[in-house]
Amino acid sequence: MEHKNNKSALATLVTVFFFWGFIAASNGVFIPFCKTYFNIDQFQSQLVDFAFYGAYYIGALLLFILSSAIKRDILNNWGYKNGIVYGLLLSAIGAFIIFPATSGAEQGQTAVFYFVLIVLFIVGLGFSLQQTAANPFAIALGDPKTGSHRLNLAGGINSFGTTIGPVVVSLVIFGSASWSTNELANMIAHNEITLITVQWLYVGVGVLFLAAAALFHFSKKLPALKSETAFEPANKARNLLILLTLVIISCFGYIFSTYSGYATASEDLEQTRLIILFVALFAVIAAVFFAYSSASKKDEGWGAMKYPQLVLGMLAIFTYVGVEVTIGSNLGELLKKGVANSGLNALGLPVLNDSELGSYISLYWGGLMIGRWVGSITVFNPSKGLKKALLIIVPYIAFGVIILVNSIKYSFTTNEILFFAICIAVQILGFFLAKDNPVATLKIFSLLGVIGMLIGLFSSGNIALFAFLSGGLFCSIMWPCIFTLSIAGLGKYTSQGSAFLIMMILGGAIIPPVQGKLADVFDIQSSYWIAVACFVYLLFYAYRTKTVLDKQKVTY
Repeated sequence: MEHKNNKSALATLVTVFFFWGFIAASNGVFIPFCKTYFNIDQFQSQLVDFAFYGAYYIGALLLFILSSAIKRDILNNWGYKNGIVYGLLLSAIGAFIIFPATSGAEQGQTAVFYFVLIVLFIVGLGFSLQQTAANPFAIALGDPKTGSHRLNLAGGINSFGTTIGPVVVSLVIFGSASWSTNELANMIAHNEITLITVQWLYVGVGVLFLAAAALFHFSKKLPALKSETAFEPANKARNLLILLTLVIISCFGYIFSTYSGYATASEDLEQTRLIILFVALFAVIAAVFFAYSSASKKDEGWGAMKYPQLVLGMLAIFTYVGVEVTIGSNLGELLKKGVANSGLNALGLPVLNDSELGSYISLYWGGLMIGRWVGSITVFNPSKGLKKALLIIVPYIAFGVIILVNSIKYSFTTNEILFFAICIAVQILGFFLAKDNPVATLKIFSLLGVIGMLIGLFSSGNIALFAFLSGGLFCSIMWPCIFTLSIAGLGKYTSQGSAFLIMMILGGAIIPPVQGKLADVFDIQSSYWIAVACFVYLLFYAYRTKTVLDKQKVTY
């Protein structure tokens, strides 16, 4: 295959990365809207993420179970290209059923919210199939040594989707007008703002899914590509994951059973719900460390999980996706939540309403775009001097794009631009210190994440707001680093290891609801301690995985 064709193929491939980002970040606007429209609490609103990211886990797990049953890798039989096409078609089905699922819905009809979750689950299942195929596909389209750089480039396109998604969805639902919080609540209460715009948005997205599927299917420049490695059974790993799934379903099933409409729950019931959520969270952690411990004693039956770098990486992906999603998904409530009717929110800033949140959520996800654009610079092989210059210039060009996109509806103040520009400067310093080393990058950005969240917890006003927003900047570059380190040295188990890592997108389904319930029981600002814990584990992972890989004499 010629290099030119590789570039054309990569250009086609990154279209699906855009879709993932657009829908995922749009949830940040959709969640607070659902909370108001359907009369639900903060935990219930975070079930949007539970349905969407839980589908990634279920989809990848089903592929693994079915492949184990027939002793052949189903995705490999299809080929990466067909896997993406089938995933796009499945997501299109989910998008199209939004109309019959929510037809005639009115404000306060909490039961309809659960039909919305089913729609998001089906869309997420399609995304799971797409992502399981697309990540190794991007790596296979060239030299494996530069695979992480192609993932960064694709991630940059993904993050462009995350930047414009909240703005577009905010415009679709609320239009360009600005209302006071009371005016907006009154309009929703009287069904002057309804789900009809969301329905048409998803129909439009469904059409785009079909168009992308056709582009992939008929593209002659996009090779089918398959993994050359045979399917490796891992019965113990499969059984552990099935058991973990049953525990999670049982925990969330119990919590669902305790909800009846929007009846106010007792303090004891709320605390019980929180404890059950932590049981689900710790079940994931316990399962990973059980695999780590058992495989180190006897690796037979564990497949790729016999490699400690993968098992540690699975929990790293879990916490990384969890913290990335939960910061953004709970941001809307942070900016909306009034303190003692003072007219100020939890940060001591003016209370915002649902229609005013999109730009801040876009700014958070735009932080991920900035980091991923910087991470993709290496793909273009610039000279050493030019690369240093681009490390400084590219982040601020990306920031300009974010400001331009948001100018459709909102103009950031001079102070807001200055605060975020300072955060970007800290990120740039991190890139210079890391020097493209994945371990150093993880250490530096995990530490910056911890510091940012602590500043947000112990301060107020714009300092706290932009400390939380900086989480996007520090998360931005972590995925390719974790992915690359986790599959290093796996050999014939690389494909299976990649599938296990995709399953751990489950973190985006578990951690946001945990934070949501922490906010219900305590308060929204202090719920961000969960983000601190996630960054602390990522810092631990960076140190631990280096020790593991050095011991195995694996290059990374």
